[in-house]
Amino acid sequence: MTPDARSRPDRNKGISSNGAPTLQDVAKLAGVSRATVSRVVNGGALVSPETAEAVEAAVRKLGYQPNLAARMLVTRRADVVGVLVPETDLRVFTDPYFAATYHGVVAAFGDHPAQVVLAMSKPGESADRLVTYLTSGRLDGAVITSHHGTDLPLAVAPLTHPVVFIGNPGVPGVPYTDVDNILGAQLATQHLLDIGRRRLATVTGSLDMIAGQDRRAGFVRTCRAAGITPVAIIPGSFTESSGREAARSVLSARSDIDGLFVASDLMAAGVMDELLQAGVKVPQEIAVVGYDDSEVARRVTPSLTTVRGLAHETAQEAGRMLRGLLSGVVSPRPVILEPELILRDSA
Repeated sequence: MTPDARSRPDRNKGISSNGAPTLQDVAKLAGVSRATVSRVVNGGALVSPETAEAVEAAVRKLGYQPNLAARMLVTRRADVVGVLVPETDLRVFTDPYFAATYHGVVAAFGDHPAQVVLAMSKPGESADRLVTYLTSGRLDGAVITSHHGTDLPLAVAPLTHPVVFIGNPGVPGVPYTDVDNILGAQLATQHLLDIGRRRLATVTGSLDMIAGQDRRAGFVRTCRAAGITPVAIIPGSFTESSGREAARSVLSARSDIDGLFVASDLMAAGVMDELLQAGVKVPQEIAVVGYDDSEVARRVTPSLTTVRGLAHETAQEAGRMLRGLLSGVVSPRPVILEPELILRDSA
């Protein structure tokens, strides 16, 4: 050995020959057994605070990285939860609702070791594909949002994996959070009546979703209670393009609508742009009320009167509910939040 080699500190002392620290290396440095190290790094009990501190110090000093596959075998956990969206990536990345939803779930897991991942479906993909992913062992549980119909909730209901829906799944016993969409639509429609509008129409959301059905129902009930027959109920799909199509339908029918409840801000943005391009003044000729209170409502001109749909808050509640399921809570009750009317310039 050369003098230089003798004087150089041994940086690999206590580390295995392949250069990567092992469980045995940590055990040797901490002066404990491999089993004790395993219990500490995998979050197990039956270890004194002093021993745990010694193991954690050894882990930090050696830069030990636990084997995740082995850890999953011990803990039966992946430390990953999913936000599953049965929509295309184009839809997810163009609608601010989904960003608010994802961040709401992330906020609920802020002090939890689990990572939150986002997964979307492909066009025409069946419920079975999402169920396969959910049960693959890569997720400990999931929050599901923007489901259409009951195929997915029915497929998920028998599973033992913790799952929470955002929006009523339409299947008894499946945990979910939601906002009171009937009340939200009633607030919007009543406001149009209160400002003197009498020839009312609505652009619905997707009617294979309970949110779309409830927002339509709230509009119809409020009109009926006021003794008014809606001028039109125009189908939409919660997309800006469907809002544009709805506005073109209004314009081509030349109906004397003076108030319009649109079941999402994104659709309302499309509606207002088409109306303004056609020379129809908002709100002077047609007052428009949206739904969601997304960033779109503040960005459009005129700014959009809307119903605060609490996307972030319902998602955060869903995340909290999922955490409860992961820790052993059984059959949590649905959490239903109350919406609020936000007044701006369009009505």
